[in-house]
Amino acid sequence: MDTTVHLLDRGTMELDLNYPLEGAVTATASNPNPDAVRAEGPVFNLLVDHPAGTLLWDTGSHPRAGAGHWPAEVYDTFTHRDADEHPLPAALEEVGYDLADVDHVVQSHLHLDHAGGLHNFAGTDVPVFVHERELKRAYFAAATGRDAAYIRGDFDHDLNWAPLYGDGGLLFDGLEWLHLPGHTPGLVGLLVEGGTADGRDLFVVGDQAYSAANYEDGHPMGRDLLHSRPDWEASLRRCRDVERRRDPLVVYGHDPEQVDRLPDVL
Repeated sequence: MDTTVHLLDRGTMELDLNYPLEGAVTATASNPNPDAVRAEGPVFNLLVDHPAGTLLWDTGSHPRAGAGHWPAEVYDTFTHRDADEHPLPAALEEVGYDLADVDHVVQSHLHLDHAGGLHNFAGTDVPVFVHERELKRAYFAAATGRDAAYIRGDFDHDLNWAPLYGDGGLLFDGLEWLHLPGHTPGLVGLLVEGGTADGRDLFVVGDQAYSAANYEDGHPMGRDLLHSRPDWEASLRRCRDVERRRDPLVVYGHDPEQVDRLPDVL
């Protein structure tokens, strides 16, 4: 199938290392006051040019994340200093596309570093695929303040929502989505047939694994990045089963070393 995938650079976010890696910095008897560690993780989107249309995977952080779009206390925790330098239209232009070329959007979930570009599609007929459980969770969290990673201004727009139901299915021939709850209730992954330069399948698990350590070592993310630890473990088993059957390139959510290599393999 004639499918090409492009990496869209959306900048770098910084956060405490204990968020993506549970217990990464832990007090011990010999070191009762360890220094906290702030880690950097790339924010990126994928553009899938497929015979059925051009599909955008996630929309990144809002360009005004540091200028009031994110509440100050949230920005102090999840800091995306260069979000304004990597707006979605510019990121698309860097790979030879523009907003008008996007036929479909798939939101892996609706956290602030993944859904902040949805405003670009407000008032259009571009379908925005998102799991129905994620849409419900996002509005519930925004209304109750239960989860600061959801910013209502990211997703509360006049959008052509196309809810996904169940555990998975085909979006288009050669493009399959999978429900991977755990990080959030409605996280979804994307399996792209022949999505790499050498024709290997591409399996985007997104924030099921913030980095390789979560996926390859089974090291869970911290409690504040897991909606449900049992669901996360079950989703990890499901991903590994897909990997055994399909031998795809598995793409994580924010792994800096992997993102550096991706342009060479896509």
